[in-house]
Amino acid sequence: MTQLTRDARPQNPITRIGRQPIALTAAALLIVLAGSASIALWRVYTGKSPETYRAVAARQLQVRAAQASEQLVEKTKGLEQTQQESIDQLQLVQDQLTTMRRLLAAQQADTKRLSEQVSGLTEAIEGLRQSYASAQPSDPSPAPSTRNRSVRMRAHHTVRTAQKRAKSSG
Repeated sequence: MTQLTRDARPQNPITRIGRQPIALTAAALLIVLAGSASIALWRVYTGKSPETYRAVAARQLQVRAAQASEQLVEKTKGLEQTQQESIDQLQLVQDQLTTMRRLLAAQQADTKRLSEQVSGLTEAIEGLRQSYASAQPSDPSPAPSTRNRSVRMRAHHTVRTAQKRAKSSG
């Protein structure tokens, strides 16, 4: 077999890098540091930072959320006030309805009482008519008595006077 000398081996760049791992790590570290430094310098120079934008956007969202919350609180208070006014109005209407029911019941009781009184008076008048009809003589007298005429005249005069008084006072 033939022996290969050191110079006869194939020269592969990957094998050469593998022989110097510290130098490769140091070069990668320098590249990363240079990139980070350039980004930092660029941000300082331009004054623009994504974190600043994010912070500003977060603050704006917080402000909007606070404003929306305040608006909701105000609207809720307005609804509560409107609801309380509606409740008060409903209570007032219920009180008026109760009063009207009491007045109606009292009026119905008065109507019933007056109806009973009218019935009683009607029965009394009917009884008087019947007793008057049975008390009259069977042959009518040719001339009405003077006494009946004077009673009728006084009753007619009393009714007229009462009507005039009612008109003048009303």
